[in-house]
Amino acid sequence: MQIPLVKNRKTKKEQGPSCHGGPQADTTGLPLVAIVGNPNVGKSVLFNTLTGAYVTVSNYPGTTVEVSRGKGRLNNAEVGVVDTPGMYRLLPITEEEQVAREILLRERPDAVVHVTDAKNLERMLPMTLQLIEAGLPVILDVNLMDEADRLGVKVDVAGLADKLGVPVVGTALALRRGTESLTQQIATSLNGGLNGNGCCHAPTGEKAKAAIQYHPVIEEAIAGITAEMSGQYQLTHRAIAALLLQDDAEVLGLVEEQEGARVSKISQIVAETQAQFSQPLPYILARHQQQAARSILRSATTFPEHRVSGFAERLSAAMMNPLTGIPILLLTLFALYEFVGVLGAQTLVDYLEEVLFGEYINPWVDGVVNTLIPWQIIRDLIGGEYGIITLGVRYAVAIILPIVGTFFIAFSVIEDSGYLPRLAMLIDRVFKKIGLNGRAVIPMVLGFGCDTMATIVTRTLETKRERLLSTFLLALAIPCSAQLGVMLGLLAGRPDLLGLWALAVAGIFLLVGYLAAKVMPGEQPTFYMELPPLRAPNLTNVVVKTYTRMEWYFREVFPVFILASVFIWLGKLTGVFDLAVSGLEPLVRWMGLPDETAVAFLFGFFRRDYGAAGLYDLRGTLTGAQLLIATTTLTLFVPCVAQFAVTLKERGWKTAVAITVFIFPFAFLIGGLMFRLLNLLGITL
Repeated sequence: MQIPLVKNRKTKKEQGPSCHGGPQADTTGLPLVAIVGNPNVGKSVLFNTLTGAYVTVSNYPGTTVEVSRGKGRLNNAEVGVVDTPGMYRLLPITEEEQVAREILLRERPDAVVHVTDAKNLERMLPMTLQLIEAGLPVILDVNLMDEADRLGVKVDVAGLADKLGVPVVGTALALRRGTESLTQQIATSLNGGLNGNGCCHAPTGEKAKAAIQYHPVIEEAIAGITAEMSGQYQLTHRAIAALLLQDDAEVLGLVEEQEGARVSKISQIVAETQAQFSQPLPYILARHQQQAARSILRSATTFPEHRVSGFAERLSAAMMNPLTGIPILLLTLFALYEFVGVLGAQTLVDYLEEVLFGEYINPWVDGVVNTLIPWQIIRDLIGGEYGIITLGVRYAVAIILPIVGTFFIAFSVIEDSGYLPRLAMLIDRVFKKIGLNGRAVIPMVLGFGCDTMATIVTRTLETKRERLLSTFLLALAIPCSAQLGVMLGLLAGRPDLLGLWALAVAGIFLLVGYLAAKVMPGEQPTFYMELPPLRAPNLTNVVVKTYTRMEWYFREVFPVFILASVFIWLGKLTGVFDLAVSGLEPLVRWMGLPDETAVAFLFGFFRRDYGAAGLYDLRGTLTGAQLLIATTTLTLFVPCVAQFAVTLKERGWKTAVAITVFIFPFAFLIGGLMFRLLNLLGITL
């Protein structure tokens, strides 16, 4: 991906599939504020504060990396705001870091807010120094000051600003502490058009404040490289030289375009400099950046003599320890079951389906269409057994909506508490057994929200092998929020069946993943993850996240239920529906299920949650064993149309077709084997 380091305020509109969020705000021509920093430091909270809206995302042009964009008002003036993907340094390694740097360089923001964790400044300040060295208009946000205070970590914000030469603001954004000061500083920087050290945007002829002093040999090399440069860049010549010494291919391509024949001399300087060190130059430069940060922080931060360990720290450690983390996970799942399975799937669904639709809406619809519409074909399209309202809307509103609604609330609470990254750390040990690492936990966890979005996120994994394994396992055994919610509803009141279903699906996930990893051997990549603070969920965040996901449901999922009803109507009209049901009946009999369940599996070809809703209608006619077999088989069933389309785009048609061709017979094979195993053992449920 070539990174054009040229001034271009007119950005391409982000495009690509996304499972949530609305269209991106057009920030063309507005002063632009870019929010940068490591993951899990509060960037999205600041984005919400500046834009007044929860993060909505779309793909950055030419990539599958999602970027958030919106508009806000500072001092009664409209500004654009972009929340960049997580980055750790100016030299990109992952695709997220490449996109974040491209935003800084191509869109040329008027203010760059670097959000950091007050507890971990030593690890994050090196990037601040690189941004300053690059001549970017930096504002340093030392966030999570409440967490630092609780742990006894003191940060001298004024002293830090004096040493860095850029504005520094201490905040606790989640608690809205320091928010006003930060927004005012952003407004001041935008109005002044200068960064904190008085340097205009990206000075190409003068050296930015040299907060980083490298080894004399490297300083000499930087001087030699900058002497050969005469082109106009969006970074200081010093920063360009430092990136060239670190073998940055994109920057080298740009320099070749602007400097022509002089690039050979530059390459010679880089090679000669590397020859004088036994270690790679990127490591040497990173070490000096770390030393510079440590030197600055020595007088600007104070740590307690003894590490403060409160309840949150002890609980955090317990969540990642297998001996205590697994019981905590089971307790979390039990609470999820009670809230979604009992309240959502029993109380709310029973009222909406049996009372609201069963006694009022469906009889009224049937009465109206029978009175006003003389054509039976049109009556069947609207009402009757498979009508748009009596089936499609009923499934979407009376069965799926209350279940996914309660699930979204519960998921937002868990997400806002900071538990998910700790779950990723806990499961990392298990994932290594199936050829993945903890980083793959992220798309897997996202898959419980939306498998389509999670398939896109697999692009961030380091190797092709990891991406393929993750895509396959997502399609096979990770139910999305709508399907998972219905499964919890189907098994509500039967914790024994719920436990057996979870064990069966988890066991198949691990076994198939283990065998697939053996077929595709490869080297295990390293894994690290930032842990956000563990804290009580913020009610506002939970409400906004839930609202956003419900908005996605009505925009993306609800129309599919209506469309599926139309296809079923056409199928009934042409006879294709009955033919397909007849073709599936031998398969459901092989699993010991009644013929009526063939309809639910046919629904599953549209969406697995649609099929699950079909099973929900039949739950009263199925035995415990049949319910277990049906839910397990449908969980392993073919992915939804949207997920298949994304797999086709991300992995190619051969991989997408191969995954589907494997999953379809495999799901029925597992169902049949479960039926025979239960009979052999004489187990009745």
